[in-house]
Amino acid sequence: MKKTAFYNIHEKLGAKIVEFAGYLMPIQYSSIIAEHKAVRNSVGVFDVSHMGEVFVSGEKALDFIQHITVNDASVLFPGGVQYSAMCYPDGGIVDDLLVYKLTDDKFMLVINASNIEKDFNWMKENNKFGVELKNFSDDYSLLAVQGPNSKAVIQKISDKNLELEYYHFMQTKVAGIDMIVSRTGYTGELGYELYFNGDEKNAENVWNKLFEAGKEYGILPVGLAARDSLRLEMGFCLYGNDIDQTTNPLEAGLGWITKLKKQNFIAKDALMKVKNDGLKRKLVPLITEEKAFPRKGYEITSAGKKVGTLTSGTVSPILDKAIALGYVETQFSAENTELNFLIRGKEIPAKVTKLPFVKK
Repeated sequence: MKKTAFYNIHEKLGAKIVEFAGYLMPIQYSSIIAEHKAVRNSVGVFDVSHMGEVFVSGEKALDFIQHITVNDASVLFPGGVQYSAMCYPDGGIVDDLLVYKLTDDKFMLVINASNIEKDFNWMKENNKFGVELKNFSDDYSLLAVQGPNSKAVIQKISDKNLELEYYHFMQTKVAGIDMIVSRTGYTGELGYELYFNGDEKNAENVWNKLFEAGKEYGILPVGLAARDSLRLEMGFCLYGNDIDQTTNPLEAGLGWITKLKKQNFIAKDALMKVKNDGLKRKLVPLITEEKAFPRKGYEITSAGKKVGTLTSGTVSPILDKAIALGYVETQFSAENTELNFLIRGKEIPAKVTKLPFVKK
């Protein structure tokens, strides 16, 4: 199992360590609820160095990105970031990812940890443009600093003014280390992601400086468990749960990133057909007033009949209610439709609601 440059810190802090996507990662440090609420109310720091970074460079770098992703990267300018996805020819999702435009002929693609090898092979197989592809996933550390006070914390130790709009980035020094600072995140809060090279000493220096700067705000280290509950409160998809090679972006509610007017991208024909034929199922947000803990794989029922399956579920620490995502037959997907979670043979009343679960 791989370890990130912050592993010794996690151990010293007494984190509960689990195997995740080939890495030993902290799932929680203290209380999942306390870590979750620190991000919603002030600021928390996640080690997400397990994520993958692939660099694409060459004269036809944009052409390559346009071919393998469903969004329209031609609208990006240097300093811009875009949420997108790669699809198989049948419309199934290879992965969702972030596209960073570094220069006119160089991009950084940030991919999911569990998909790094698969994604990189997929890119190489579809590189008919002669671009250079480099997988630097093992060389980069990545911290996500998230929450209403995240800017104030990072600004104390940044060389530049952090006047960044959402989904924009800059290159600067933080804690004396050169890095990409990106106004992105997976929590729905104001937040930044810090990408940098460096050894364990550099990584620990950045971590310590962040926590020193954030002391007055009650900054907390946050594990993967709270990262999951935070993203679910926003209704953000998780690869391997809500999206995978058996789902397409249109039924997953990702039509907004799927630009069907774009020329000749992989899966365009399949996705056009899906749209023209009409969706057979949709990913919907569900909420219940009952005491319950919905989990991936539970059936969704209506009048005693299965109409779908849960893909993600938890009890929201902010709402103190059970929330979930799941695919249902399209006729049951309208807001306020009354359905049930089938939990250990018992039907728990729920209804289709509107995202995000926690309104910002």
